[in-house]
Amino acid sequence: MSELLWIVALAPFIGAFTLAIFGASMPKKIAGAVGCTSVGISWVCAVILGLNYTQPQEVSIGWINVSWLQVDIGLRLDTLSLAWMEVVTLVGLLIHLYASQSMYDEDGYSRFFCYMNLFVGSMLTLALASNLLLLYLGWEGVGLCSYLLIGFWYKGVVNCDSARKAFIVTRIGDTALAIALFILAWHYRTLGMQAIINGAPPVAATLVALLILGGAVGKSAQIPLHTWLPDAMAGPSPVSALIHAATMVTAGVYLIARLGNLFLASPAAMLAVAVVGTVTLLYAGLSALTQRDIKRVLAYSTISQIGYMFLALGVGAWNAAVFHFVTHAFFKALLFLSAGVVVDAQNHEHDIFKMGGLRRALPVAFWTFMIGAASLCALPFITAGFYSKEAILGAVHTSQAGAGWMLACGLIGSLLTAAYTSRTVLVVFFGEQKMEVSKRPGGLVVFALVVLSVLSIIGFVGWPKLHLGESSEQMLVVVSTVLVLCGIGSAYVYFSRRQLSEAFAAWPFGNALHRLSLSGFGFDWLYQRTIVNPLKAIAHANRRDIIDAFYTGLAGAARAGESLCKLMQTGRVRNYAAGLVFGAIIIAYIVAVR
Repeated sequence: MSELLWIVALAPFIGAFTLAIFGASMPKKIAGAVGCTSVGISWVCAVILGLNYTQPQEVSIGWINVSWLQVDIGLRLDTLSLAWMEVVTLVGLLIHLYASQSMYDEDGYSRFFCYMNLFVGSMLTLALASNLLLLYLGWEGVGLCSYLLIGFWYKGVVNCDSARKAFIVTRIGDTALAIALFILAWHYRTLGMQAIINGAPPVAATLVALLILGGAVGKSAQIPLHTWLPDAMAGPSPVSALIHAATMVTAGVYLIARLGNLFLASPAAMLAVAVVGTVTLLYAGLSALTQRDIKRVLAYSTISQIGYMFLALGVGAWNAAVFHFVTHAFFKALLFLSAGVVVDAQNHEHDIFKMGGLRRALPVAFWTFMIGAASLCALPFITAGFYSKEAILGAVHTSQAGAGWMLACGLIGSLLTAAYTSRTVLVVFFGEQKMEVSKRPGGLVVFALVVLSVLSIIGFVGWPKLHLGESSEQMLVVVSTVLVLCGIGSAYVYFSRRQLSEAFAAWPFGNALHRLSLSGFGFDWLYQRTIVNPLKAIAHANRRDIIDAFYTGLAGAARAGESLCKLMQTGRVRNYAAGLVFGAIIIAYIVAVR
């Protein structure tokens, strides 16, 4: 049975290889079938493995054997990697089915599915790797695929800039992670995951944990390396869904959960994880309140929800973090794919204020978006998102580290989430319809949306239920529920009373707050002026490469010397004789003087 692990990991790579070699000559239907079937095979094998799972299992083949460094190409299935494997394959398959129809009219159809297969395969490699070197290869693989897919429509300058931004910003975190891996390899004399997890923490446990956190912050778009994710919405909607729901941004959560013992050995690192998550969930919630692009709203919501997962990890609530990863994958994929239906139907318009009244024109998109929005808001008792978010808040409440301000920030985040999500629903689907519907979803698109809708409601089944025995826990649920309802109500009041929003916009302080939130609190502006522009100036000054000037000068001196020597080789005997006489005179003079 463990051999099925190889099929899970390799099937998407085989699909990507097939499409890379033969995709250009394939009919679109065949290319789409290859892309979907390869991920479908992985999902079927993942289901079989999940149903028969009883204990951890590993498969491996030899790879590197140099002195003390012995690394295998190994896959390990345990409860943590099982959760990621099931979600990545299932959600990845549904997104592939959706894309096979929604992307059918696009150029580069087979290339798109080649990249998507490679993306899923890289994420499965990351999640199933039994050693840190193989994990790092999967880690870099998802970074490469995000670059390729965000910039899929490469004829647009904005898309290319967004792809480069995602690639460069995440490289900062990847560098930190690479340094951490070198330290771990030197300390443990191995990169095997179990040896590191079960071994004694290194002397520099805090340093290693913080470097790993740096890698996770970059890949999971947490402050301060979050700026790439809102711009990543330049890619097609299926790409956004895959990045946000099942791959890429969840990699940082997985990494910290996988290497949890290193963080448990350092209270300072645990606190850093919790603080990063808390600050990020508040920041992203405030930024999402004013966004006009429907996909940017969802992008900031992803940053915020990943922040909740980091908060849970920081207080040691590993199960709660993984639980929220699972439910978030379902409702976030649903929201992005529903938004994709809306964008396609509105002639690729992303501005929510140019939409409106679509609940009757696009009923499928309306109801599925509503279900996803309800789960994102954590609507009490009837959505999966409620149970996972309450699990996090409950864990923070009972922890010593987060019983105070962190819990308060988490609750405020619930209010903000309900407010910006309800605002998007009201603006897009209610009010007056401003644009005609130009495209309606096909059968496969509807199928993917319906399945994700069901999972967004019942996705909590099989996870530990909430225990509300203590009055403080009951009060926490009540407070959280009230804040969610207040967020929904405030969005409705703000939407229905135009004079209120106009008065706030006319107020100088309110206008300044709006512009600050819309700009993401100026992080891009700050980075552009403190990092990007100075580096560009240095590159411009060094456009002729100052470092190479020294070596170019040596080559020039050698050429000059060669030219001088060539002048002496005239081929005339009298010149050589004159040279001999002249040399003899100089030598005689030197001897006489001495």
